[in-house]
Amino acid sequence: MTTLKRTLLSLVALSAIGAVAHAQEMKKEVGAGEGQVNIVAWAGYIENGATDKAYDWVTEFEKKTSCKVNVKTAGTSDEMVALMNEGGFDLVTASGDASLRLIAGKRVQPVNVDLIPSWKTVDERLQSSPWHTVDGVHYGTPYQWGANVLAYNTNVFKEAPKSWAVVFEEQNLPDGKSNKGRVQAFDGPIYIADAALYLMTKKPELGIKDPYELNEEQYKAALDLLRGQRALVGRYWHDAFMQIDDFKNEGVVASSSWPFQVNMLQLDKDAMAKTPVASVVPDEGATGWADTTMMHAEAANPNCAYMWMEHSISPKVQGDLAAWFGSVPAVPAACKGNALLTDAGCDVNGMQSFEKIRFWRTPVAKCATQAAGCVPYYRWATDMIAVLGGR
Repeated sequence: MTTLKRTLLSLVALSAIGAVAHAQEMKKEVGAGEGQVNIVAWAGYIENGATDKAYDWVTEFEKKTSCKVNVKTAGTSDEMVALMNEGGFDLVTASGDASLRLIAGKRVQPVNVDLIPSWKTVDERLQSSPWHTVDGVHYGTPYQWGANVLAYNTNVFKEAPKSWAVVFEEQNLPDGKSNKGRVQAFDGPIYIADAALYLMTKKPELGIKDPYELNEEQYKAALDLLRGQRALVGRYWHDAFMQIDDFKNEGVVASSSWPFQVNMLQLDKDAMAKTPVASVVPDEGATGWADTTMMHAEAANPNCAYMWMEHSISPKVQGDLAAWFGSVPAVPAACKGNALLTDAGCDVNGMQSFEKIRFWRTPVAKCATQAAGCVPYYRWATDMIAVLGGR
């Protein structure tokens, strides 16, 4: 199924946003494993050593529990919501712009944290986060968090770019060539928030206080910026591995990205010799993600799912994943004593930036910063499709 079709299917769940989620019956105990667990996950989030033998947090789990881990990679939050609507999965590593939709749409079930012994080790800032907790009920276990970074070619930018303007506005880059056709942008509707975040600094007269809470004027300004950007973008991305290839082989020199792609490029010695890449959070700040492992309301393998959630927040898994993805662990204890992450890794990956990141969440009509209400997510989804189509 195409990304466009999945985006349209995900709109089915949007009418439920803002409604009170009716809690399903929580499990009272974890029984014997069912033999497998099926997970929808972001690229790079669940590694079995196939890409790099040093990064494997699946094999040991499978041996210990006899639960085979099956992974379906998703490129956007809308794709994740659509896949969960279709069914057949036990868990999803949902970002904040998907999690409340899944809760309101009754696609996920409450999680009994008493059945997850390591819950008490989770960062207190994440334990009751509003993107996975409704009326005091937890609908998942925090996994990782981080910022959406600006990735750039260091042959073109001898110094790190200071502004997101290099991907939003036509200009000559430091190598004297135009950025037209040499930059990328994320193709998910939530990217509208990146435009709004840039406008908070670029056009303060708009009065944007929150990039996810936009009135009609502010929303129009963000869309206008994205329509102008459309002429600059060589390709929109949501496939992390395709973006990696585009930096290596297709002349991309700057783009919004995840730390994962930057890490993969920096591990590739041949790529770094030809097209060296680094990343930065520009002066305007960044949007970001705090992801939650959530269980499908009709999970066929709930015992293996609970076993995986416990495994996923162990310090070793958390530290290894943070080293691999360039993210920050949901468990602070993972920041010390991990050979792959090193004791400096959490600070390098942005541990101290938690309060500066505008974490993804689903825009809703009733919002805190706009007395007249905000433009809701279904508009973001349909309008972003139009922007991608050049309309």
